[in-house]
Amino acid sequence: MAILMQVSANTGPEECCLGVVKLIAHLEAKARAAGLGLTLVEEVRGGASGLLQSAVLALEGEDAACRQFATPYAGTILWVCPSPLRPQHRRKNWYLDVMLFAEPARDFGMEVRFETMRSSGPGGQHANKTETAVRATHVATGLSVKVGGSRSQSANKAAALALLGAKVQEHAEQASRESRAQRRLRHCSRAADVVAKRFVGNEFAER
Repeated sequence: MAILMQVSANTGPEECCLGVVKLIAHLEAKARAAGLGLTLVEEVRGGASGLLQSAVLALEGEDAACRQFATPYAGTILWVCPSPLRPQHRRKNWYLDVMLFAEPARDFGMEVRFETMRSSGPGGQHANKTETAVRATHVATGLSVKVGGSRSQSANKAAALALLGAKVQEHAEQASRESRAQRRLRHCSRAADVVAKRFVGNEFAER
């Protein structure tokens, strides 16, 4: 089972991009403790070096355990901390979004072409010796993704299928331009959101 967790700073400032990095580190530690795999499959750099505007993580493990782990994070994440980047800045509340995407319906796989290749990047030399990375292409739209973070080809294939399914859905939504407008509206109406998780301080401690 693969569940994708998309962590995003949306249109927030660099502090929110730093929050994305800190939340990923938090999720990695929690996933290890829970015996689950967590792989970074896509990232968008933002702001200063080392910061992320958004990232997509593949959570791998038993279905119920993955859902139990991921569900409490879905929604708005609040990080309360004086800005580590702008010490004189008054604002202390920084907001992130977490969205979950499960594997698409089984028949979606019939619309996808898979290719295997050697993995590059994280994973070390062992991952590069065999063709564990997977490229998935949606034939109708031409959209494709490549996932190679895991040493397991089957895990990479499941993550690629889930990520591609989310991209195809987003592509369809953007055709009417509703998705972008809703995201801008969501960022501007934070006060009305229910916070799913709250973290405080530069150490990003959960409260």
